[in-house]
Amino acid sequence: MPQPATRTRPTGHPEYSETLPREPESAATARKLVRVACAVWGLDDVAEEGALVMTELVANAVRHARRDTIRVDIDRTEAGRVRVGVVDFSKTRPVPRAPGPEDEGGRGLALVDALAEIWGTDPLPWGKRVWAELEGKR
Repeated sequence: MPQPATRTRPTGHPEYSETLPREPESAATARKLVRVACAVWGLDDVAEEGALVMTELVANAVRHARRDTIRVDIDRTEAGRVRVGVVDFSKTRPVPRAPGPEDEGGRGLALVDALAEIWGTDPLPWGKRVWAELEGKR
């Protein structure tokens, strides 16, 4: 398995990212990467929520993206704030919806909205990045 890329940003905070197959099983790798990054940064209090949010973002990319790979990113934007994101090759932005009680899906973005301080989509020339920020309890 390829090792995740780690790079230091100008702020001194590292960012973890990894390119993964566009498959449901990639969510497990993405969750592990979130948990490891949060542990390194001393942000264990957001690790599980961050892993859950990342799972939903990966699931959306797996379902809607166009190519064989996705890129997951975990970034510490401030001392107590973590940003998780998924980059894919689809320009279609995610749209929250209100599923009915019998619907089996459609609740992922509502969950992201409930757990994240803020979330959004950044358009890219060849696709998009969907991200969410979580605040630690420091």
